[in-house]
Amino acid sequence: MKIKKPFLIAEIGINHNGDLGIAKELIKTAKEAGFDAVKFQKRDINLVYSKEILDTPRESPWGTTTRQQKEGLELSLDEYKEIDNYCKNQKILWFASAWDINSLVFLDQFNLKYHKIASAMIIDKIFLDEVAKRGKHTFISTGMSTVENIDEAVKIFKKNNCSFELMHCVSTYPMKIEDANLLTINQLKEKYNCDVGYSGHENGVLVSIAALSLGITSLERHITLDRTMYGSDQSASLEFSGMKNLTEQIKKFIT
Repeated sequence: MKIKKPFLIAEIGINHNGDLGIAKELIKTAKEAGFDAVKFQKRDINLVYSKEILDTPRESPWGTTTRQQKEGLELSLDEYKEIDNYCKNQKILWFASAWDINSLVFLDQFNLKYHKIASAMIIDKIFLDEVAKRGKHTFISTGMSTVENIDEAVKIFKKNNCSFELMHCVSTYPMKIEDANLLTINQLKEKYNCDVGYSGHENGVLVSIAALSLGITSLERHITLDRTMYGSDQSASLEFSGMKNLTEQIKKFIT
């Protein structure tokens, strides 16, 4: 079986820690490692989190409440404009997973090529419909979802005639290798007759390389400058050496 190169997404997410300089360095690193796109996460924290959660105590570099922590992880409009220009100069695509409709509207102004549905958002039918109405190819992560959740998401995107692909995902950070359950990729392809990718949160690149043999069309991995940095996603991310190892291993399989 000839293996095709998957679309490689470097998930920056919130690993920039609210620092534009770190965001730019991660973009540059992803480009140098051979990724096709970088992805961010955008939230209106007042819609995504309740006041009770935002008011809870939480130590972080930005203060002592969850609100201060969440606000510290968000980038401004001006910073996203700079990211947009920087990615164009670096000749790498960027897009983001919106976590609410306000954030989806915020991203509209950049005319991005892709959308991404985070695993947590697959249950929100109103949100899915808003994304699908925009008609842009959408990556849909399936972590934590039921078959019924995926059924409904597929139905919504087909109804709106919006191209999509599912991404098999296990929502643990970092994921244990024995929990990868990669055969789900084939099950998703057979059940929904669509392209299927893999969004991985494991340490190392072994599972991601194994997913190649199942014909994934996209591969997403979190990236970081340093896995010991502050942040919930850092330890499940690839540093530059891991990113480069992944892309070099992929080259061996597709050539």
